Amino acid sequence: MSIPQTQMRREVLEIPLAVDRLLQNGEDAISRAADAVRTRKPAFMVSVARGSSDHVATYLKYCSELLMGTPIASIGPSVASIYNRKLALDGSVCLSVSQSGKSPDIVQMAKMARAGGALSIAMTNQPDSPLAQVADHTLDLHAGPELSVAATKTFVNSAVAGIWLLAEWARDDALRSAIRGLPDALEKAVNNDWPEVRAALGGRSSIYCLGRGPSYAISNEAALKFKETCQIHAESYSSAEVLHGPVSIIDGGFPVIALASNDQAEDALASVADEVAAKGANVFATSSKVRAATALPATRTGHALTDPIALIASFYAMVEQTAAARGINPDAPRHLKKVTETV
Repeated sequence: MSIPQTQMRREVLEIPLAVDRLLQNGEDAISRAADAVRTRKPAFMVSVARGSSDHVATYLKYCSELLMGTPIASIGPSVASIYNRKLALDGSVCLSVSQSGKSPDIVQMAKMARAGGALSIAMTNQPDSPLAQVADHTLDLHAGPELSVAATKTFVNSAVAGIWLLAEWARDDALRSAIRGLPDALEKAVNNDWPEVRAALGGRSSIYCLGRGPSYAISNEAALKFKETCQIHAESYSSAEVLHGPVSIIDGGFPVIALASNDQAEDALASVADEVAAKGANVFATSSKVRAATALPATRTGHALTDPIALIASFYAMVEQTAAARGINPDAPRHLKKVTETV
């Protein structure tokens, strides 16, 4: 008997098309926002987001700091919504990321940031949402409807919209070219679903996810998805932190997935992956530089800053099948709903 395809699986397979749709329809909005950022010449930026969207913000933090040398600080939305405080943000840029653009705390924080002097840019899949209405610029994600509770294509399109904004601000032709090539790379990535990891998980109930630099944001998203779709207790660590204490709970066969991009952090991440494997963990890494850990095939995109986007696409394909193998419907995780509105 054939197993019905989940909505999550359909949406993961739609990721290349969703990104292509963004690239075809989002250029004008991206260009206008990039021009405004360039004119502003911000000494710093801030981000406002929760959940998967906050992992996008972490990815953009690293990308901005590596590409432009401009730091991005994450602001807790409760500063505005619960504590009713105002921040001095004159001359900065505020990036608000939300699939629905409806959560009151995100909207309130974005509104406060604009009132505090920030140029406000909203990234949302709902361009007529309350968040869009309080922004100076709105970047429509063009991801199309996402029905599964687990965010996949909206996460990817948020990351692409954000890195595209940075590429246009920087006028970086190499990064622009890699972004334009993402649909083809992602077509390969969503069909590279790491059966080795699925087999190793077995009946395990805990896992570590590791990353470094921009891929640390992907590690955060991976840990959330393990919990959300598979009911696996997953924790995300920078590979620079995992040996400082968390490694002590590792026992024989403890699963670890290390998400490495083809960048300057790859050697350090591969070294930690091997060290953890030597302690008895069952470690998988998206790097050919590991020796004790198991190397996973990774789709590369031609640029270190876009590699993490392909990594998460392969991860989504893998985690959906992991959930299904455990008899869990990833489209409707227990206790969760598609849009969570917090104050």
